[in-house]
Amino acid sequence: MKKIIFFLLTASILQLANAQLQKIDSTKYPHLTIFTAQQDHDNMMQQLGIKQLRPGPSGNASDANHANYDEELANLCPDLPDVLTTKTGKKITTAEMWWQQRRPEIIEDMEREVYGRLPKKLPKVTWTVKITDREFIGRTPAIVKMLVGHVDNSEYPLINVDINMMLVVPTNVKGPVPVLMMFGGRPSFPSPAQPSPEQMEKLNAAFKEMMIKNNPELKTIFDQYPAYSPITRLAGPNFFAPPPAGDPSPTEQLLAAGWGYVTIDPNSIQADNGAGITRGIIGLVNKGQLRKPDDWGALRAWAWGAARGLDYLETDTLVNAKKVGIEGVSRYGKAALVTLAFEPRFAVGLIGSSGKGGATLHRRVFGEAVESLTGGEYYWMCGNYMKYGAEQSSFGKKTGCDLPVDSHELIALCAPRLTFISYGIPEKGDAKWLDHQGSYMAAVAAGSVFKLLGVKDLGVSNDYKNEKMPSVLTGLLDGELAWRQHDGGHTDAPNFKYFIPWASKLLNYTK
Repeated sequence: MKKIIFFLLTASILQLANAQLQKIDSTKYPHLTIFTAQQDHDNMMQQLGIKQLRPGPSGNASDANHANYDEELANLCPDLPDVLTTKTGKKITTAEMWWQQRRPEIIEDMEREVYGRLPKKLPKVTWTVKITDREFIGRTPAIVKMLVGHVDNSEYPLINVDINMMLVVPTNVKGPVPVLMMFGGRPSFPSPAQPSPEQMEKLNAAFKEMMIKNNPELKTIFDQYPAYSPITRLAGPNFFAPPPAGDPSPTEQLLAAGWGYVTIDPNSIQADNGAGITRGIIGLVNKGQLRKPDDWGALRAWAWGAARGLDYLETDTLVNAKKVGIEGVSRYGKAALVTLAFEPRFAVGLIGSSGKGGATLHRRVFGEAVESLTGGEYYWMCGNYMKYGAEQSSFGKKTGCDLPVDSHELIALCAPRLTFISYGIPEKGDAKWLDHQGSYMAAVAAGSVFKLLGVKDLGVSNDYKNEKMPSVLTGLLDGELAWRQHDGGHTDAPNFKYFIPWASKLLNYTK
């Protein structure tokens, strides 16, 4: 029945969208470019003068082009760009020098060569609270708001962008509360409030009548099963049942600790594929045209969308907007780190299993490689990043060693705000492909900036070449920069019971 209702609603929405598009005179606007991912990839290679890219490594150990997992071969260029030395060789020794001289240099290189620049003119986002519901999530009462952020498309109405977001705030604590924004799928109500049994009876009677009117043959079935109700109530919370075994879900842990949370759908901001690069927010701003080499990629677009979500949270009296965090796993872990680095209003980040493009060093050759991101996942990055996978081109050959920046500097851009880097273990599915060691090295190297800005780092030296990665389940959680490798898989869920008290303490928040 839910599928039938969903189908009818979807059909109605599509009809409405098509009707709206028919009203738009498309001849007044630049033609919308529709390319496959391969066509878009080829176009960017042509723009850059690249004739041949090296293929990314295979995850299959039996393939000739298998990924390297030998530490002896991983550090082909072991010296990282010095995060506290300017391009002219000046040593950064004060916080003022960091903010005014070195940090802008790093941002310029990161934008031009890795993640892309934000357009100079970006459209306004108008937020609407579509539905407000009072629910119980686990044993915690909460207010849940379904939000839609409509991006102004008046300059190019052929593309529509509506950011989907869900805010959940506990009601059993004094507000405003800290909130963790979480990149994920399309948001849905976690535990929708339901009509009473009497109201359900009325709904079923009306629904049966409507169905019989639409198809008289159904009357025979309903007569045969007079007690059957097409619409049934979902199981509600049982406050007398013992708590389930194991840890509660991350969202339940947040609510129980007095935190709220937000789920935001990255695909409602920008599609997670190369074919969609002329749609979404990137396509809207480009008016349906192809990207230039330093235009932003999907990671930066998702980060922009998260920042627009924070714009809304700053207006909601239930939320302490000075204590909003960002979280994600895998590709969304990359996006969470990019968000924290470039948007200073976020106070804390939980960066889960992020790999290349996230916390792992680009110039390390271990598992996932730069060539992985210049190939299939090129659209996450700006076009210029593809240069570092070039084997033959007008500018010669480049590798990750030629990058002017690396991920330790991305982590450093987050300082002095709270930055928790999380990984699992390969045995449980957090693959060696992610290069846990490379992420740890980056965190160690970034620590010098945290210390320069007057906060604690991992509590080890900043000798990234020689510091040993802690054993599994050994967390480095005494500073604003934190590291913990749990014994689970490709998720950050096992680290929530460590992340929440860590963040609450350093944000000076008590329930």
